Amino acid sequence: MSSSSSRIVVYAALGGNLAIAASKFGAAAYTGSSAMLSEAVHSLVDSGNQLLMLFGMRQARRPATPEHPFGHGLLLYFWTFVVAVLIFGLGAGVSILEGIDKIRHPHPVESPIVNYIVLGLSMLFEGTSWVIALREFREQKGSRPFIAAVRASKDPTVFTVLFEDTAALIGLLIALLGLLGAEFLQIPMLDGVASLLIGLVLAITAAFLARESKSLITGESVGPEMRASITDIVRSEPGVQHSNEILTMYFGPHDILVAISVDFDDAASAEQVEAAVSRIERKIRERHVDVRRVFVEVQSREAHRRAAVPQA
Repeated sequence: MSSSSSRIVVYAALGGNLAIAASKFGAAAYTGSSAMLSEAVHSLVDSGNQLLMLFGMRQARRPATPEHPFGHGLLLYFWTFVVAVLIFGLGAGVSILEGIDKIRHPHPVESPIVNYIVLGLSMLFEGTSWVIALREFREQKGSRPFIAAVRASKDPTVFTVLFEDTAALIGLLIALLGLLGAEFLQIPMLDGVASLLIGLVLAITAAFLARESKSLITGESVGPEMRASITDIVRSEPGVQHSNEILTMYFGPHDILVAISVDFDDAASAEQVEAAVSRIERKIRERHVDVRRVFVEVQSREAHRRAAVPQA
């Protein structure tokens, strides 16, 4: 997936959430609904999250410097983690506290028709953003199952928006049911219960996003298929006796580092080894376009084994 496609998804979500947040805050102030206030805070937090992701995408494109020789791609993962923290701390926290307060001090919701209109419009806007994010994610995931595709994805922007929008749609449904229950069953406490449930949905969403972001920001390797492909390239090169070790790491969605330790035939000349190393690097880059850097260390198998043994 191109970075431009990712930005389109984020911009679509940002535009929808800003419009939704404004209407929800107006409805919450007019009707006094806790569930609507929770939804307003949710949409405001989501808007801030999209701004942070756009900022992270921009920062990640900065060129390498002497202080950051591998570029700034990991900043995208950092800001995605910050987004997860904000969803949990602000979105979930405010919703849960507001829900508890409404349960302890219930009061009827005024002019509920206003809330229903705003919820209907919100579902329309959120649904549009969700469809855009889902379409882009489907192109990315291919035939893999949904959760497996999320875990395999190295571009967190699209699946973050997708999960935010999914949580938002679930939250809107909960808010609607809470308001209907509070009005028709004459149980104002249900409005607070809806706010509490919205907070729990946001907390679960934040925990999942934080988990996926943590894996990326701490140095995730390529998948087994790519690793096997790189191993085949190394072992198929004439003169290679053994591939001691292959280390990989994502520095961004399309920025992979590969470090290889190779044991060459002792009879090979320095010129032959140099030519073989160049061919290995070229073949890896040709087969895997996201590989930006390849480092090949020439080392005997025994020397590599000794180096790997911790010193007492």
